[in-house]
Amino acid sequence: MDATTLLRTRASNGKLTEPAPDADSLRFALEAAARSPDHGTLRPWRVHLVRGEARDKLGALMAEAARKQNPNLSAEEYDKIRKKALRAPLILVVSAVVKEHPKIPAIEQVLAAGAAAQNILLALFARGYSAMWRTGGPAYDEDVKRAFGLRAEDALVAFIYAGTAKQPSPDMHRPSPDDFAREWSG
Repeated sequence: MDATTLLRTRASNGKLTEPAPDADSLRFALEAAARSPDHGTLRPWRVHLVRGEARDKLGALMAEAARKQNPNLSAEEYDKIRKKALRAPLILVVSAVVKEHPKIPAIEQVLAAGAAAQNILLALFARGYSAMWRTGGPAYDEDVKRAFGLRAEDALVAFIYAGTAKQPSPDMHRPSPDDFAREWSG
């Protein structure tokens, strides 16, 4: 797929199944992540691969995070949240390990990790796989962050659910550049 088609057609797809990205495609996606913009070459991004039974553990961790936020969470809601980790055969958990730096603020390091996540999405799509980027409450939960070796000052920027599309991506309305781009003259 050429870059123009890739950039104009990539879309999130939450209807995923096996197979997960193969080893070569996964390596390609991670190499694309390493090409992300990175002020000061701090390389703040980290990627944890969650598959197989580890998805059950992640689901339980996410459900416990939700229960902390809402102690009145019903058993049905708890179970629904727990099963979210099973909606794809592979989850790439992308985070930013923020380094103290006199010239590069934390936000730039988090944005670099976000760019790495976007490159992963594009690379997987280029290889014929589908994915969706999610965050939600678990991304900001201290216990979830700690489970991935992150500190309070670090950021969990994406849960990327990846696999093979069960159906085409939904057709979403996309804004026109005229809706968000403006000339600035000072």
